[in-house]
Amino acid sequence: MTSLFYAIGFFSRLLKASGQFIVRGKASRKIFTMQILFTFVEALPVSSLLALATGSMLNIVLMPMFTDLSQQALSYPVMVTIIARELGPLLTAIIVSSRSATAIATEIAGIVIQHEAEAYIATGIDPLEHLAAPRLLAVIVSLFFLNIYFSIFGLAASFGVSQFFNPMPASVYFNSILEHLSLADILMILVKSIVLGTIIATTALYYGFRVERASTEVPVAGLKAVSRALSLCIIADVLLSLVYYVTI
Repeated sequence: MTSLFYAIGFFSRLLKASGQFIVRGKASRKIFTMQILFTFVEALPVSSLLALATGSMLNIVLMPMFTDLSQQALSYPVMVTIIARELGPLLTAIIVSSRSATAIATEIAGIVIQHEAEAYIATGIDPLEHLAAPRLLAVIVSLFFLNIYFSIFGLAASFGVSQFFNPMPASVYFNSILEHLSLADILMILVKSIVLGTIIATTALYYGFRVERASTEVPVAGLKAVSRALSLCIIADVLLSLVYYVTI
């Protein structure tokens, strides 16, 4: 119970620090930029491979089935649902959790162990505003753009594979995709990006700041952060999908 109250208090302070960073965080913009570089830009290669594999395999499995049933038109809403709205946000969250949650937790833990956080406090700088807030916002922004990138690559791979089963012009395929991509789908991608990004960054920062004095706590913080972030992301993704299907 104590840990729960601590986590709630930490999250509320992190949200307040994020607002302060947006208003006056010029000194920490480099941290924000570098975190986007690591979380978004450097994750593009693995995201591309995973998106290409996902789009290709879905089309290989589903297209023959739709063709046999003479229901090829059903492939468009199915691709939008699976790639853009469901698998995309979850798989990109797994990528970011595996890479960034570990990195953020271990980096922050190292700062705490080396008493750098105390030095910030001594000079009147809030460590949450300077160290935590830019990482939180950068992870959220990165996850959103990774979702968009994943969806584009996954749908493009699906189009490439579809040429073997049902050749068509690219304009026909992508116009059909856009027709079945609703505003609700886009909003759900945005909501999932914000929620899952917040979970990943907050979890990593939480375990990073919880270390005490021993250097052996640093790798433990990283392991706890990534395992807990993955679990919470899966739960949150399922709950958000349930809310979507109940309300739409």
